[in-house]
Amino acid sequence: MNWDQIKGSWKEMKGKARENWGELTDDELEEAAGHREQMVGLIQKKYGKTKEDAEREVDTWSSSV
Repeated sequence: MNWDQIKGSWKEMKGKARENWGELTDDELEEAAGHREQMVGLIQKKYGKTKEDAEREVDTWSSSV
């Protein structure tokens, strides 16, 4: 799924994101609102990952939803 589609159905995608990254809060996911770079930043900050690792995770997740 591309990011335009993810943004368009963000309410449903939030649940799928929570399944993958359980430490992210609803408020944080609401802030990200389906924007790839914000998701990468959240995962980087919350999980202590490098930008590259966070980008890889987000890209893997987006292609699986």
